[in-house]
Parts: sequence; C-alpha cells; structure tokens
Amino acid sequence: MSPSHFADELVALLPRLRRFALSLCGDRALADDLVQGACERALKARDRWEPGTRLDSWTFRILRNLWLDGIRKTRSEGVTQPVDETFDLAGEDGRRVAHASITAAAVMQGVAALPEDQKRVLTMVCIEGMSYREAADVLGTPIGTVMSRLSRARRALAEGLGMTESESPLEASDVTTP
Repeated sequence: MSPSHFADELVALLPRLRRFALSLCGDRALADDLVQGACERALKARDRWEPGTRLDSWTFRILRNLWLDGIRKTRSEGVTQPVDETFDLAGEDGRRVAHASITAAAVMQGVAALPEDQKRVLTMVCIEGMSYREAADVLGTPIGTVMSRLSRARRALAEGLGMTESESPLEASDVTTP
C-alpha cells in the first residue's frame, strides 16, 4: 500500500478511533491526544503493518496501548483525571429531546459504571461494530473472554436500567458475531 493510500485509510478511521478513545478515557481533549498519538505511531510504523490484515484492528491496538501507557504513567505520578460526563443530544421537539436525553444519560451512566474490561468490550462490539474475534485481537484476550465480558456488561446495564437483558438497549442481536 502506498504511503498516501495508507494515510487516506487512516484518516477514514479517525471518527471510530476518536469514539474508542473517548470510551476509554472519558475526556474529549485526552481522547483527541490519544488519537493523534496513535496516528503518529501508525504512520511511523507503517512498514510493520501487514497488508491484507485489518488496519483498524492494528490502529485500535496502538491506541489502546497508548492509553494503557498513560494510565501507568498517571499511577506512578499519583495524578487523576476528572471524567467529563457532558453529552450533546439533538432532537426534533422538546419532549422527545428530554426523553432521549434522560434515556441516553441513563445508558451512558450505566456504561460508565461498568468495570473497565466490560466497558471496553461493550464499546468495541456494540458501538464500533467489531466482531468478537476483532475485539479479542485488539484486547489480546481469548474470544470466550470477550463473549463473557460482553454478556456480563449487557446484563449489568439492563439491570441498572430496570430492564431484563432482552429489553436492554444493547441486545445481542445488535452486535456483530465472530
């Protein structure tokens, strides 16, 4: 793949990378920094990417590793980052916007309360549309672990919203299978 085509493919991934970064850190500015760092590393390491493999999985893994490096550094320095819980929602009428806002806020609050490993899997599979196998590759975990974490995340989210798992806003039918 030519350098310009590689860069074009990387640019096409930016919205997905940003959503993933935001789901990891919860801070928009930090998410943008993570995406920028991941893109810089991907461009520098372009020769290590194997054509025919998924560029998105490779880049998501770079971003995740950068985030983990940042957490390790933060822990060693004893610094914490506040989580920005501001969500922008649009709608057609006030009542619908208010209901959507309450529902979305409840879902986002439920997702935020999940353990980090479940939150990452839920984001990758239900929001980013990755298959179980792709999420397992990015996270470096067995596919069964991804499946069980996703199941636990869905169950916890449904319970937190006062629903059964089949009523959850992130049903099993909404995701890509292995």
